[in-house]
Amino acid sequence: MTATRKGATRAADIPADVLQALSRGNMQSATLTECLALNQATLTRAVFPGLSAPTMKIVDAACALGVLKRMTRIGVALLDEVGEAGIVQCRSHGADTVRGWACFMVGAQPDLDVAARLAAIRPLADDAHFGVREWAWMAVRPHLARELEITIDHLAAWTTSPSERLRRFACEALRPRGVWCAHIAPLKQQPERVLPILSPLRADPSGYVQDSVANWLNDAAKDQPAWVRELCRQWQQGEPSAATRRICNRALRNLK
Repeated sequence: MTATRKGATRAADIPADVLQALSRGNMQSATLTECLALNQATLTRAVFPGLSAPTMKIVDAACALGVLKRMTRIGVALLDEVGEAGIVQCRSHGADTVRGWACFMVGAQPDLDVAARLAAIRPLADDAHFGVREWAWMAVRPHLARELEITIDHLAAWTTSPSERLRRFACEALRPRGVWCAHIAPLKQQPERVLPILSPLRADPSGYVQDSVANWLNDAAKDQPAWVRELCRQWQQGEPSAATRRICNRALRNLK
C-alpha cells in the first residue's frame, strides 16, 4: 500500500489487478474491505510454496470461515508446520495479512507466559499498518483475559510508551466487549480493575488513544453505567484537559 492509494470500500470496486496483487502478497491492503476480500489460500501458497498438502487442506478449509476464525486457523496451521521460524518470516513480510498471520502464530504458541507473549506481540502491536495492529490484540486477547491481574500489571507499563500504538494496545486489548471478540465477563462486572491502565491514559494527547479509552468506557457503560458516569465526573473535576473532556463526552455518548 502506498501513502496515496485510497483503496476500495466495496469488494465489487476492487480492481482485478489490485486483488491479484493483494492475494500474492505484493501489496498491502488500504482498507478493511481489501483485507477481507483477498484470497488467503493464494497468499499462503505464494509465501510458503513448500507447505505440505495436509496443511494446505487446512488453509483451504479455513478460507470458508469468517475472517477471525480464518486468521486463527491459518496461524495455527503455519505454526504447526514451520514453527517459530515462520513467525520471523511472517513478521518481516511486506504484506499486512502475512504479518497478521504472525500475530496469530504468537497467539497459538503454547506455554508462553503473559510477559513472553506480550514481548512477542509487541513489534506487531506497533506495526505501521492499521490491520496488523488490530490482529495483534485479537490474537493474544484470549490468553490475556485468562490472566487478568498479571496482564493488567504488564499493560499498565505500556501506557507510558512513546508509541501511541502501544498505548492504544494496552487499552484496546482488554475492552470488556470489544469488536469481533468474546466479551471479558469479569471486566463487565468489575471495570475498575483496569483503572491502572485507563487512568494514565485519561489525558492522552493522541486521538487514536483517546478513542480507545472512550470506547472502553462506552463498553463498560452498557453494564456499569453508574460507575462510568462517576469516573467521568471525577476525571473532569477542576480544569480537565481537552483530551479528557473529549474522552468523557465520547464515553457517555450512549447514556445521554
